[in-house]
Amino acid sequence: MPLPLYLLAMAVFAMGTSEFMLAGLLPDISSDLDVTVGTAATLTSAFAVGMAVGAPLVAALARHWPRRSSLLGFILTFAAAHAAGAVTTSFPVLLAIRVVAALANAGFLAVALTAAATLVSPDRKGRALAVLLSGTTVATIAGVPGGSLLGTVLGWQATFWAVAALCLPAALGILKAIPAGRVRQEATGGPALRTELAELARRPLILVMLLGALVNAATSASFTFLAPVVTDTAGLGERWISVVLVLFGAGSFAGVTIAGRLSDQRPGPVFAVGGSLLLIGWPTLAVLADEPVALFALVLVQGALSFTLGSTLITRVLYEAAKAPTMAGSYATAALNVGAAVGPLIAATTLHAGLGNLGPMWASGLLVAITLLIAFPFRTVVTAGPSA
Repeated sequence: MPLPLYLLAMAVFAMGTSEFMLAGLLPDISSDLDVTVGTAATLTSAFAVGMAVGAPLVAALARHWPRRSSLLGFILTFAAAHAAGAVTTSFPVLLAIRVVAALANAGFLAVALTAAATLVSPDRKGRALAVLLSGTTVATIAGVPGGSLLGTVLGWQATFWAVAALCLPAALGILKAIPAGRVRQEATGGPALRTELAELARRPLILVMLLGALVNAATSASFTFLAPVVTDTAGLGERWISVVLVLFGAGSFAGVTIAGRLSDQRPGPVFAVGGSLLLIGWPTLAVLADEPVALFALVLVQGALSFTLGSTLITRVLYEAAKAPTMAGSYATAALNVGAAVGPLIAATTLHAGLGNLGPMWASGLLVAITLLIAFPFRTVVTAGPSA
């Protein structure tokens, strides 16, 4: 894999840390800003909404901008938003700052996904996507748990400052390694924006985007509310939250790695086996969450299954959107983040529905079941190889 791909993954690490770090900070933020945990969780959904809406809009605006300048602008805006978030004492202001950060993240990821696909041969999109998304999974292994621990010791604001600082070496790497040429020059004779947007009318593309969104909704639904499960349901101390997040991150890294190996040529077995096990896993976790050993093991497994299936579906989005070369990354980003926005909102409704802290896990199981039911009649589309 080319060096620029790994530098993009470094930037995705910083952004992924921010996207997922609230899973370990929600109790402190809700207490400090005098809102409920459910209300604090809307910070996650606001970020995801900004990502989902912003990805296609920003990608459309940036499709002819110099690629290096675009990526630098997005990551520096992202850093500035986190510095502002660290000093605010108002929840509405923090919510607005998260939307700004999400728009910057959306633009960066949309451009980066498109760039990643062009850095490798057409039949290796899945492998390139795995390298890029490894930044996110490493964030869940190191960045998010580290941020949770930092927040526990020094306050949640310290985690925001840390994310802002992480962006700076990534920006320097982009400045040094990404070519300064314009996308217009790289894509001379490419399709017009209207043609690329018209791809969204194709049912196979809509289908794989929907399925990717549903799987990510299931993942986000439970991941966002892991902290109270650890401290209340399992009866562990706050510092065990970081351990659980590390386990989920380790599983997600394994899942992305598996998807990178199999999603290009063997998406069918990945979807069939991974989807079935994921469906069983979420309810099992809900039943056994009060047993720490079972909680640790199942969080690891569910992280692996979630990212194996999710990454495979997002790879399918890139294949189905092959005729939209400058917008494909934004379609994948939008699909991921529609799920990330909807999942916590659905999960939050279960907290007071008699299910308590375990409600999000039951919601995750239901979302996976819906995914499999929708996919079954269209399995030939979902499991098609790269030539589809």
